[in-house]
Amino acid sequence: MKDLKLLAFERKTGISLLIVLSLLKGAAMIGQALFFVLVVDGVFIKDKSFEDVVPYLFALLAALVIRSASSYGIGRTGVDMAASVKKQLRLKLINSYKGDPLLSTAESHSGQKVSLLLDAVDETDGFFSKYIPQLMQSYIIPLMLLAAIVSQNWTTGLIILVTAPFIPVFMAIVGKRTKEKADEKMDQLNRFSGTFLDILQGLTTLRLFGQGEKQKEKIEKSSKNFRESTMDVLKSAFLSSLTLEYISMLSIGLIALEVGLRLVVFDNLSFFSAFFIMILVPDFFMMLKDFGSAFHSARGSLSAAQLLDEEFSKDRKPVVWGEVELRKEQIPHIRLENINFTYNRDFELRNVSLDIEPASKIAIIGRSGSGKTTLLHIIAGLLPVRDGAVLIEGKNREDIDESSWFHQLSYISQSPYLFAGTIRENIAIGVSGEPVQHEIEEAAEKAGLSELIDSLPDGYNTLVGEGGRGLSGGEKQRIALARAFLKKPTIILFDEPTTGLDLHTERILQQSIAELSRNATIITVAHRLHTIRHSDRIVYLENGKVAAAGTHEELASEFEPYRNLLPLQQGGALR
Repeated sequence: MKDLKLLAFERKTGISLLIVLSLLKGAAMIGQALFFVLVVDGVFIKDKSFEDVVPYLFALLAALVIRSASSYGIGRTGVDMAASVKKQLRLKLINSYKGDPLLSTAESHSGQKVSLLLDAVDETDGFFSKYIPQLMQSYIIPLMLLAAIVSQNWTTGLIILVTAPFIPVFMAIVGKRTKEKADEKMDQLNRFSGTFLDILQGLTTLRLFGQGEKQKEKIEKSSKNFRESTMDVLKSAFLSSLTLEYISMLSIGLIALEVGLRLVVFDNLSFFSAFFIMILVPDFFMMLKDFGSAFHSARGSLSAAQLLDEEFSKDRKPVVWGEVELRKEQIPHIRLENINFTYNRDFELRNVSLDIEPASKIAIIGRSGSGKTTLLHIIAGLLPVRDGAVLIEGKNREDIDESSWFHQLSYISQSPYLFAGTIRENIAIGVSGEPVQHEIEEAAEKAGLSELIDSLPDGYNTLVGEGGRGLSGGEKQRIALARAFLKKPTIILFDEPTTGLDLHTERILQQSIAELSRNATIITVAHRLHTIRHSDRIVYLENGKVAAAGTHEELASEFEPYRNLLPLQQGGALR
């Protein structure tokens, strides 16, 4: 609650406007009651003519207009405040994911992120659009009404002071229960959203394995759990509203009894004062009831705020960059010094040191889960270094300009991502400016794409779907290679590039790697030893540590785990 209040009160203009409008609304409510009583008292008690009360009627109309306008202004200010805060929260979430995209992707699935960005942020709306405006009104207007009531009859004010505190006390009691139910609802919504999106994304796989019906039942169960938690929250809300009505009715009844006795039996209260009090008292308790409803909405927003706070409190150290520009087209010397990196408390790279000479070919191998791809991500600058340093030309990479570094770098993964657009656009995505057609064609030729593109009716203008839909894995790889040829990077990272490729595509890939390596440092993560046997240095990772490093011949003769891999991949000695 405190964190959300801080976000609200940071918007000083909105809060100031709410205060002014609340004062204006309170004055209009008192004026409305006053002029209405003057009209009734004048006509029915004092026998005034219609002309005598016309000014009061115009004043009453003005009070009604001011009250309506100020109520609208308060509502509009609350909506604007909610929109502003939600925009801030969404930007903060996006920046959190952007600051460390690989870790944020691995820590939670897409459905949870979508649920946080949309559902959880939207759940905070009620706090700013309803609770805060009603809170400001409840601070100001009831006090103004109470002062007006006490000015006519202090005993009525005393009854209000005795009965009114029951409303916030009850709100606190019910609010605690509502908070528990709202927490459960948000948890169910988060799980339901995540489950539904993940199943939707993997629908083809589920159908191929005959698991569609089973997952249908899983979605149905998750949906029912969310429905039940929502109904529990609604039951708490109805209970709260009903009890607040009872308390208000009882309080108004006591006040009506006291005013009636003084007016009729004891005859020590004027009609004007009695009528004026009985008009203002319902408004007084209505403000408290509205605050009770807004308080309920705020308790629901707290559950969403807690989920957001958990996300923001995650220790995500972004990759730090500086301002030093790298010299273009110069192949940089890279050195890793005692790199340590912990991921999700389940995996750790420990004391990794590597010296990568310019234009060298480095291979990183090891069992699954040994840290090969993680190390590649650290070299690429996609993951932050927890301890140690990555030195580029002797300078800490934290001092290197980000755009200057990525201008020198290409990263080709097992499944390169293609965007919805033309083949031309997907090849040219890695370069700044607009490349000329013959450069794109030359890059496609070197990547072995020309024959495929020439066979397409629209050639380079052929549209491909999001994620490369409509292309095979090998064709995606060749487009990624064409990107690299067009960009002409000095550092190229390959993450198991030959996995799942046919022999023809793999041969094209090997030729392309050989071509690219003439003017660049090549760092490859691979399982197939024949793709890396000619590397200048092979690094063997085991449990996040460098277990051995050397040439193929050195490791084959001196390092037994590497030697044991050779018969498995070649059916005998590697030749």
